[in-house]
This record gives sequence, structure tokens and C-alpha cells, in this order.
Amino acid sequence: MPLPLAIKVGVHVHNFSFSQLQDSTIQIQSSFDRSSRPLPNIAQITLHKIFPMPGFASHWVTRPGLALLALNVLAVLARPGGVLHVAPGQPIQAAVDSAHPGQVVIVEAGTYAEQVTIQTDGIKLIGKGAILVPPSQPVENTCSGLAGPGTEAGICIEGQDIELADYVQEHRKVLSVGRAVHDVIVTGFEVKGFSGLDIAVLGGQDCKVAGNTLYDGAQYGCLTVGSKNTLVDANKVTSTGDLLFIGICMDDMSDVHVTNNDISNYAIGLCVQTNGAFVHGNEVSNSCVGAYVDPGVLGAQISNNHISSPNPICPSIPDLGVLGVIMSGASKTLVKQNIIEGLTANGVNNATAVAVIIIDDPGTGTPASDNIVVENILRNNDFDIFVNTTGTGNVIEGNQCSTPAELCS
Repeated sequence: MPLPLAIKVGVHVHNFSFSQLQDSTIQIQSSFDRSSRPLPNIAQITLHKIFPMPGFASHWVTRPGLALLALNVLAVLARPGGVLHVAPGQPIQAAVDSAHPGQVVIVEAGTYAEQVTIQTDGIKLIGKGAILVPPSQPVENTCSGLAGPGTEAGICIEGQDIELADYVQEHRKVLSVGRAVHDVIVTGFEVKGFSGLDIAVLGGQDCKVAGNTLYDGAQYGCLTVGSKNTLVDANKVTSTGDLLFIGICMDDMSDVHVTNNDISNYAIGLCVQTNGAFVHGNEVSNSCVGAYVDPGVLGAQISNNHISSPNPICPSIPDLGVLGVIMSGASKTLVKQNIIEGLTANGVNNATAVAVIIIDDPGTGTPASDNIVVENILRNNDFDIFVNTTGTGNVIEGNQCSTPAELCS
């Protein structure tokens, strides 16, 4: 089966090890009703402290399906006047605009037809059954046109004085950020049906997108671009109809972490365009490409992900096919302890289905060098591993697979 010659996309990854599970049930004297009660979506959460590889800062992330809230959120909630509430029929944006740095905004259950822009440091935007859908008239912000002309974002976390390159493909690149927006958290929302992306982090620092459900973002479920130390954790990202473009994409300046997300029915599940990106514990299904590591990306770490059950339409898409993890002109990628299974072209002529592929970038000729593929479980795929590169130093060992025999154990 021939290999694809014109796949264009990307994503970026980071590496952690999970340890020291801490369980805590928290009761807080609530300033808004003066009663002591468990805090919804905050009490009885299980926090996992991630201790990263040397050189990376530690982060708190939740188990899949639970909202991620940093401990400073709890401190704000315990403080009189620390919480703003939004009820159905009230605008979320007005509450966000009136919030002080570090303040919590809780959005009650209901459907809100608006776009939300967050420019204030430390805002914690918490949904309690809140559903965000496109308004009848779009609202322009820096995320407008980010994923192409005429596209909009549902929630735009944006810094100030951001300079963007012209749109060429996929999304506009960030040339510079005047001032990053810091420590924003968005959690507990259902965001659906936006023309560009459901949630964007644009020029952020230490921002977190966690525990959300993102439906039908036409170009992206979530995109973090031009940011530093973004955490995208425990989100469900899916298309409820046709196969859409990219589930989660990382095109940051440094230190992006994409963990424990469930992605389905996107052509590319994870697009890696950041040096040193950490992609861990994600589930990708009903897609064409599990994780695409872009040309020139250095040191991405892709570990403990499960990629399976491709969309049946994928083998029929020209120049795409079915791929688990692809390193196209990428270097020093670590692909470790992933399970990639059931990738097949279903007999479609001239279609490709490969679990792990290392190739020179077809467009630029950039070689793929010094990539490490170890301890993966690759099973029931048309091909488990394919290597065709002029690059050197690639290591493939200790993988449970069958094809080709010389690269499998």
C-alpha cells in the first residue's frame, strides 16, 4: 500500500509521569449564601500532581471527566466577594468584563448564545451545565479569522498586542505577543458549533482548558497558539456529524501539555507543532490521523495514548489514509507506551494504514532524525511501523508488533 504524499497538519507534545494521587473533599463557607456546603464541581475532586521530566514545571490536572481547578480557585471562593454568578438570560461577557484579576465567574446551567473573550489575568470561568452556542451576529476579537477568513471562536483567551501572520493554511501564526494573559482557567462548559474553533488560547501564559465538552468546532475543537505552558486536560472533543478538521492543535512558543482528552470524528486528532510538547493519556478514535508531528518540530513526547477505530471514510480521502502517529520531518520525538490498534484501509485500493510512520516531509524534504519509538503495543493494523527517511539516529525497539518482523519484538 502506498504512503501518503501530501499530509499537512501538525501538533506539539510534552512529557510527564503521574504519581502521588491525592483525594480531597473540600467544604467552604460560601460568601454568597452564608451556608457551609460542598462546592459543586469543586468539592470531592481528585487531583493528580504531575511531576514532569527534569526541567519542566509541575502542574495539577484532573482525572478524565472531572473539572480541573487549581488550588488558588478555592482560595478565591473562600474569600468574601470572590465569586460572580451568571444565570440564564444574563451575558457571560459582562461578568467576565467586570471581574477583577483572579476572580471566579460561575455560569449556571442554561444555553448562552454568545462568544466570550477573556483578557484579564487569573479569571476562573466555571460552567455548571452551561452550554455556549454561536450568537446570531458574530463579535469580533483577536480570535476572529484565526482559523481562516470568516471564522470565529466560542471562547477566546487572548493576550494583548498580538501580531498575527496572514492566513495561509490551518490557522494564522503568532509573530509576537505584547503581553500574555496569565493563569486563566476555563472548565465545565459545553461549547458547540463555532465556525472556527470552540476554545482558543492565543497569547496565554499558564492557562488551562480542562473538563469541557467541545462539539462541532468546524476547524478545531481547541487550539493553543503563541502561548506558553498551556494545559489542555480531560476535555471531550468530537464532531456529531461529518468528519471535521483537527481535534486539538498545539502551536505554542513552549511547554504545552495535552493530557487525558477524548477526541473523536476529526480528521487529525492531535496536531503537534510545538517543540517539546507533552501529549499523554489521550484517547483518539473515529479519526484518520491520531497524532501528527509537524516538520521541524523537536522533542515532542507522545506517551500512553490510545489510538484506534479509524473513521471508515478515511481510506478514501486522497493523500491522507489512516495513520496512528506520524513524524513527518520531525526530530527527537519520543513515542512511548502507546496502544495503537485496528488501523486498516479496509481493502481500499492505494490507501495507507500504518500505526507508526517516520518519513521525510513530502513538501519540504526535511528529514526525520533521532526519533525514538519504544515500548508501544501495535496490533491488528495493516502495517505497524514504516520508516522511509534520509534522516539518521532513529531508534525503534521493544515494540509489541508484527510488521515488519525486523522492527518488531
